[in-house]
This record gives sequence, C-alpha cells and structure tokens, in this order.
Amino acid sequence: MAESNFVDYVKIYCRSGKGGRGSMHLRHVKYQPNGGPDGGDGGRGGSIILRGNHNYWTLLHLKYQRHIKAEHGGNGGRDKCHGTDGKDMYIDVPCGTVVYNAETGKYICDVTYDGQEVVLLKGGRGGLGNFQFRTSTNQAPRYAQPGEPAQELNVIMELKLLADVGLVGFPNAGKSTLLSSLSSARPKIANYPFTTLEPSLGIVSYHDHKSFVMADIPGIIEGASGGKGLGLRFLRHIERNSLLLFMVPGDTDDIKKEYEILLNELKTFNPEMLDKHRVLAVTKCDLLDEELMEMLKTTLPDDLPVVFISSVTGLGLNELKDVLWRELNSESNKLQDIMSEDKLVHRDKDMLTFAEELDAEHVIDDDENAEYEADDIDDLDDFEYE
Repeated sequence: MAESNFVDYVKIYCRSGKGGRGSMHLRHVKYQPNGGPDGGDGGRGGSIILRGNHNYWTLLHLKYQRHIKAEHGGNGGRDKCHGTDGKDMYIDVPCGTVVYNAETGKYICDVTYDGQEVVLLKGGRGGLGNFQFRTSTNQAPRYAQPGEPAQELNVIMELKLLADVGLVGFPNAGKSTLLSSLSSARPKIANYPFTTLEPSLGIVSYHDHKSFVMADIPGIIEGASGGKGLGLRFLRHIERNSLLLFMVPGDTDDIKKEYEILLNELKTFNPEMLDKHRVLAVTKCDLLDEELMEMLKTTLPDDLPVVFISSVTGLGLNELKDVLWRELNSESNKLQDIMSEDKLVHRDKDMLTFAEELDAEHVIDDDENAEYEADDIDDLDDFEYE
C-alpha cells in the first residue's frame, strides 16, 4: 500500500548561524608605521524563520528534510572590513502550523496566515574587531570579540487544518458522503468503519458565488481522547474549525446519547472546543419516513439547530447549507474572531504521553540531530601584522 501524502506531524532539527568573530589586526605598512588597529567586525549569523504559505496544505515537503541550518556569519578582516552576514533560512509551512519544543513539549509559536513570519531561532551577533576598542589610553588593543554561538533546537510541527466547518461523527456516519455531495472533493467512501484515514477538505458553494470550506475528519469513537481508535491524531484538526457539524445516523438507537458521547470526547480533549457553535445533522434519513422524523425531533437536543438530511437523495442539503451559512456569519461566530491570537490558547504537550504520540505518528527520533561541524568552535587567531 502506497504511503499517504498527507503529513501533518514532523520532527526536525534546526540550527541558526553563529556570528563571525572580530578581527585583531594591527596596520603596519611603509610610510605608516603606527597605523593602529583596523580589525573589522564579524558578520551576523543567519536566522531560522518560519513563513506561512497558503500554497502548502501538508508538511510533506519537510518530512525528509530532517536538518535545517542557516549560514554562519563571516569573520571580520583587516582594513576594517566587515564580515558577511549569514543567509537566513526560511521554512515555508501551511497556515495552521503549531510548533512545539521536541524535548520539553512546550508551545513555541503558531503560524496562522499567509505571509506571516516568525523567527524560530535568531542568528548570533558578530563580534567586534579591535578597531572598536581603541581609546586614548589603549591605542593598540590586541583583542577582539568572538561571535555569538549558534542556537539549535529540535522541534515538532503539527498541522491543524483551517476550515470553516468541521464534520464530527462516529465511523460510517456519512461524513465523506456528505462532503462529496456538497463539494467537488472525492474522499474514499465504503461501507466499513474508519474508511477515512486522513482529513479531506472541500469547498462548498453557496448563493451569489459565496462559499465556505468543509473538513472531513476521520471518525471518532468513545475513548478517542484517551487514545482509542485513531486516538488524538485527528482531534487536533477540529480545534481550528469555526463551526462543528455533528453527524449521527438516523437509524441509531439513541441519537441524543451518541451526540453527547461525541461532545464529551471533544470536551475531554480540549474544553475550549465547547465554545464553538454547533449544528446537529441526522444523516441517512432516506431510511426514515415523515412520521418517524417527527417523533425523533422530540428526543433531540434543543440547544442547537437540527437538520434531517440524506446525502444520497439530497434531502435537506439546501436547508443544511442555509443553517451552516447563518451560523458561520452570526456575530458570535465570526471566523476572524475565532482565529484571533488573543482567543487562541495552545496547551503545552504532556511529556508523559508525548513519547507515545511520537511513536504513533511514526516520527523517528535519531541520534544524528546533535551534529557538530569542525567550524562550529573557532579559537581566536593571534593578531597579525602586515
């Protein structure tokens, strides 16, 4: 079986550039025997910068790029020559990428919009040459500063899909069928549990050339927040959705109970997801008659909109789009408000389960991350005469 191209979890080693050392040079040439110090400053080391890029949808381009290093700054030279600055290294990531420290699990930064730049590791400053230390009492300083050392860090990058509507439901609830009916997306559809193994995005068209993005999240089972089924792997994608569409089949014994189980899993994973607007869709209603649907309405939750739909016959799909659009554009549920930095709270990783999560994501930890180059440690050269 071919490996999936959807990669939403990578671990990489990053290292910024070190600053170049300052020069210790004393100018002594013919006709200028007392030229004095003229050692130049060292150059700045390159930084590691994250940049949001809407052209990327996954982290696949970083899966096999395990080590990312910026250039070192150049050393200062005689005649007050300044060392060259190291080239910054930009890492393009899809919007919605969250970065954690791989050693401690601590949250570092978040890239949410296209063109956003976040300095992950700052390059070292260059050292001052002996020309900078000249004074009236010390006219020939024989010392200069070394450059600042490079910074290195192992990071975990997580992708959390940015979508307007997220589909939440048990396996075989009809999520993929609904997405294929409302959009041009073609997710895998089959009559067995866990058909969807990776999230799918689709653009749903609405009136007057309007549209919104819908995300099909793999099925959730009871205990998913504790690692059962597909576990925590795809629950994090729901955190980015502005609106949650819960889907429960109409032939379920107790629709309200299944809805409460799904809601409890989200609450256990992240209590803040309960603040999102929710809509309940009762699917596969082509198996029900009008009388039965009227009876079911009395047993359903009354604190959220409920729509009876059938993705096969098209029953209730237009009504569902109307409800979703109304909820998305309500004053209390604007996507830009949900995604604002002051309302997004990221939790640090629990290190007790972090290792298990890495293993589940097949993120291999190698011993080659801590690499040292011969030019990483530079001793200051003796001052020189020309």
